[in-house]
Amino acid sequence: MNKIILIACLIFTAAAFPQDKRYFDTPMGGGGGYIPGWYFHNLEPLNQKLNMIGVPALSEKGFYSSGGAGFLYLMFVPNLRIGGMGFGGTGSSEAPKGNDNSQMGALYSFGGGGLTIEYTLPFIKTIGVSAGMILGGAYQNVEVYRNNGNFNWDDLWNNFQQDPAASGYGRIMENNYWILSPTLNIDIPFYRFFIFRIGGGYNFSLGNDWTVENDKELAGVPSDLNGDGFFIQSGIFIGFFSF
Repeated sequence: MNKIILIACLIFTAAAFPQDKRYFDTPMGGGGGYIPGWYFHNLEPLNQKLNMIGVPALSEKGFYSSGGAGFLYLMFVPNLRIGGMGFGGTGSSEAPKGNDNSQMGALYSFGGGGLTIEYTLPFIKTIGVSAGMILGGAYQNVEVYRNNGNFNWDDLWNNFQQDPAASGYGRIMENNYWILSPTLNIDIPFYRFFIFRIGGGYNFSLGNDWTVENDKELAGVPSDLNGDGFFIQSGIFIGFFSF
């Protein structure tokens, strides 16, 4: 979160030095760069189960993500730009170790990406204010485990034949879905070759499909444990930009 605040400060500092010349009638150019973000997912149904087995809840205040994005203006369609983006992040939670040095915990990861389509508002000059959409796919991955941290290569296979739980217990669940995400981004150019971005949007998830282990259907998952949620993002892009 501190990284996002720092980048936001840089953006508003750059805003104090707007470009005073415009060489083109419509926005043009393109580039790409790094986009840190913060994603908010509803994990309450998952956290209820984690608390039931003695594992502390995963954060419901959002998760840091990192990724990349790029775009290019289509000069034959004024103010329209297309591009792509990808993102991913992780979170975790562990219970205190037991008397036998056993450990229980949960690992949460998410990610996705897709095509970006944006329209830069023509009545705002010197900076780019763009409304758009992300069309793509994403996933959520949940791993819950219990073990004592002691593993041996040969024992792992021997125990699997006799008693799989002897080397610990684990379950991996995954949700794959499509995303349709309206966005609003503000791009502030700096010397035409760099821009600072801040923006956000909302992920609408379509076709949530939870599976477990070797891609077997997982029935009974609460409907509100899905990929819906707000996100904010910032970024630094390198290229050529004229708004």
